[in-house]
Amino acid sequence: MSANTWRPTGGSGSPSDPGEAASPGGPPDTGATKEAVRESGRSSHRFWSARRIPATMVALLSVAATGLLLYDVVSVRAGRPGMRWRRQLADELATRPLDDIWVIAGAAVAVALGLWLFLLAVTPGLRRLLPMRQPIGSREIGEVRAGLDRRAAALILRDRAVRVPGVESARVDVGRRKVKARAQSHFRDLDEVRADLDATLGKATTTLGLSRQPTLSVRVRRSKKG
Repeated sequence: MSANTWRPTGGSGSPSDPGEAASPGGPPDTGATKEAVRESGRSSHRFWSARRIPATMVALLSVAATGLLLYDVVSVRAGRPGMRWRRQLADELATRPLDDIWVIAGAAVAVALGLWLFLLAVTPGLRRLLPMRQPIGSREIGEVRAGLDRRAAALILRDRAVRVPGVESARVDVGRRKVKARAQSHFRDLDEVRADLDATLGKATTTLGLSRQPTLSVRVRRSKKG
């Protein structure tokens, strides 16, 4: 468990805040941690969003456009003149050059919508849900999947952080691959506080039961005195 303490020096590479201790990678994995992760079960993939709102919008627009075109085709087949908007659209597409600003704008909008729909189709979504490891024996009892909200995980870790002696306040941001903890200490040595935070948050992160064990980054600074 290494510690990097920032102290003011004469060089230009020293940080602006002299009273700060940082740990970029968190505590190394111990044998007990690896054993706990191994015993907890197999990993799970990310949850896929149902994309109900985009799917509903695409379905409604497709049905409306198809119904309108079908009505116009039936009207023409019945001997009635086609709709005015369709005739104007056909004339515009036939007479406007490809470098026209409206043609370029329409093509750009169509490409953007296509890319948006493609990304929705190939990405899982639900970034706020962190998949948890499946328990051993879940194949025998059926598919069991669990997820933990990132804000809930951050609240749990922040609650553990403020219990460390010397920590006045703490802020924890939980991502899919990294946990960032920022704490302010009002007494004790910064290196000691950071070491205790490394151990406490490292153990708490393991007990969350996440499918992907995130790396831990802890930064401790001295609280500002009023």
